Amino acid sequence: MNIDNSFSKTVDLVHRAMDVSLLRRSVIANNLSNSEVPNFKRSEVNFESELKRALESEKTRPPIEMARTDPRHIANWQARDYRDVQPRRVVDFNTASNNNGNNVDVDHELMAGLENQMLYTLLAQAAAFEFNQVNLVLR
Repeated sequence: MNIDNSFSKTVDLVHRAMDVSLLRRSVIANNLSNSEVPNFKRSEVNFESELKRALESEKTRPPIEMARTDPRHIANWQARDYRDVQPRRVVDFNTASNNNGNNVDVDHELMAGLENQMLYTLLAQAAAFEFNQVNLVLR
């Protein structure tokens, strides 16, 4: 899929963010359902920071870019395609908030779930706005 205009890129980014939001919801639900299990460690989803790095790599180039005379040479810079960025589920082994070794804080997970739901709603509105703009142009 060749993404060469801002509409396609925006819709693709919103779609990917909504997919990550659904994954994050299932991770939060898993954390909440295991909040009383001894030695359970909570998980979280990392995606936005890697996506930001990939998008910034498209804009920035080093002051001096080395020439590659052979395809086997290692490039000193290469733009990273944001479509290659995948969400990562990360387990938090460093903290323990309960005496039984479990580190799930129910209040924190509920707030994360609420924040995630609000983000999903915002993303759905952003997608609807993009398509409404296209409908406006087509009329």
